[in-house]
Amino acid sequence: MLSEEINLSQFEAIIFDMDGVLIDSEPLWKIVMEDVFAEVGCNLTRKDFERTVGLRIDEVVAYWFTQRPWLNYSIEEVIDKIMEGMVSIISDQGKPMLGVLDALAFFQNKGLKIGVATSSYTRLLNATLDKLDIRRYLQAYCSAETEPFGKPHPAVFITAANQMGVEPLKCLVIEDSLNGIIAAKASRMTVICIPEPTHTPNTKLSLADFEYVNLEVLIGALSK
Repeated sequence: MLSEEINLSQFEAIIFDMDGVLIDSEPLWKIVMEDVFAEVGCNLTRKDFERTVGLRIDEVVAYWFTQRPWLNYSIEEVIDKIMEGMVSIISDQGKPMLGVLDALAFFQNKGLKIGVATSSYTRLLNATLDKLDIRRYLQAYCSAETEPFGKPHPAVFITAANQMGVEPLKCLVIEDSLNGIIAAKASRMTVICIPEPTHTPNTKLSLADFEYVNLEVLIGALSK
């Protein structure tokens, strides 16, 4: 933990990132993207994709096109292939991260409004919420697909706060990526980092206000 303690009485809402925080999807993203990029003639490894964690999928594909351009497929076609693969694999294999359902119930019982703010496209957001069956906990769920910019731009967090009717300073965010932490801090929100376990450790995640191993540990600390 980077700060001494979290005082929940300071907050009116909590906003969750989705991939790697609510659902164990980061390994699935790497599988799908490796397959799709190989199909279009751009051979990337799962390690390569750590560079673009937290970015919107159109920004991810555009980034790799500038780095290693391919032929015969447009950026939009590659995005569609990845999204089709992700919706399918999440619907079939998606699992919540450790402690998710207990955390949602805990914050609901504490009287906090709960939102989700993700860089993922709306169709994947909906597939995830349906797979985890957690809409009943949420007062807002927002995709950066509808924003001018994805994370690390703060727009999607501001939209989530506005939908809940809560000032950004009264929002607590749970994130797993550097881009997400930057976006939340730019929104003037307090940030808890729960690093995604399959990624290489990143010392820059210390930009967050707090750090925990997983949601189960976080809720245990808050329950004392």
